[in-house]
Amino acid sequence: MQERDIVIAGGGMVGVSLALQLAASLPAAARITLVEGFALPASDAEPQYHPSFDARSTALSFSSRDIYRRMGVWRALEQWACPIDSIHVSHRGHFGSTLMRAADYDWPALGYVVENPWLGKALLGALRRQGRVEVLSPARVTGVVPAAAGAELEVEGAADPHWRAGLLVVADGAGSTLRDSLGVTVREKVYGQSALIANVSFARPHDGRAYERFTASGPLALLPLLPSRPGECRSALVWTLPPERAAALAGCAQEEFLEALQAGFGYRLGRFLQTGERHCYPLVLRESCEQLRRGVVVMGNAAHTLHPVAGQGFNLALRDVARLVATLADAGSAGYGDLAVLQRYHRAQRQDQRRTIGASDRLPELFMRRDPLLGLARDLALSGLDVASPLKREFVRHAAGVAALGEVGDYRA
Repeated sequence: MQERDIVIAGGGMVGVSLALQLAASLPAAARITLVEGFALPASDAEPQYHPSFDARSTALSFSSRDIYRRMGVWRALEQWACPIDSIHVSHRGHFGSTLMRAADYDWPALGYVVENPWLGKALLGALRRQGRVEVLSPARVTGVVPAAAGAELEVEGAADPHWRAGLLVVADGAGSTLRDSLGVTVREKVYGQSALIANVSFARPHDGRAYERFTASGPLALLPLLPSRPGECRSALVWTLPPERAAALAGCAQEEFLEALQAGFGYRLGRFLQTGERHCYPLVLRESCEQLRRGVVVMGNAAHTLHPVAGQGFNLALRDVARLVATLADAGSAGYGDLAVLQRYHRAQRQDQRRTIGASDRLPELFMRRDPLLGLARDLALSGLDVASPLKREFVRHAAGVAALGEVGDYRA
């Protein structure tokens, strides 16, 4: 039987990030294996998409940048990351708005936006360079049986399918078959909306500014991207809409789509000029009813999938990664799968999870309710952030993940 200290099931952005953090933090004797069901591309391969358009993007908070810097990934990643120098939040048809600027806090940026293929290229390159983590791809963990110390696994695609791991990390996505096979139930809240995703270009420079505009149909976000050719101004669009409207706009002619987007966003960036491929994703809040058992921990989208407002889902997952690894490093090899150790991780991270999930769940509904008194309160609250500096600073610290991560020092449980 193959023996490993930690097996990570899932080689997406969360799984690879966890593998890199473990490799950077645990003793050299720790045996770590990453198992991914799809064949991972070569780390030196260029992303297979047109560089101007047709790529989903991730907004990395300031705390996520710090996590990647500590694990040695940021230097390779930052060449593809567009800094968010400011964030403008507004409510369409209302007077309330606020502007948050990195310069007000002496930060290099409030966050960064990177297209997922470039993020994947940087992570896979770092994974292969560090040389510590064994990678099985394509392969899948298809069976889990609790054992006295950890879990016994069936690994399809491995030369020997019989494995024993001190800790199994389930990180195979929102529709995790491994999580389901363990009998872990999931709470779901269906929002009855879809996110329309596309990259768009426009006439005026975005100057590193992100926009979050709340409309009657839901939030409309534009996240700044680096130009793919000189003089280009482009951003990643995340537009929350009723499913029928989102599907219609995803399939209509470009001119009709740009006209609708112009009407929804306005002319702060001038006229919209072009859109890439448009995709729709139904919006559902999913939370795993269990995140840990003896020898097992559920992470990433398998643990919690959030509404995209404020782009907090992946950033929360990275903070989970940092907290778990810090807890395991303190516990030592004998405690990687120990239930008391995993409970210590979860207790330390639970407040961050509850606060982030709760905010992403309640914020869109708050701005969509049409009560006049509530609308006035919303507008006053937005405008008041620019007046109440301490309140605004605390709001920004939480939005950037700094309050949860800690501004200095190691991330310790």
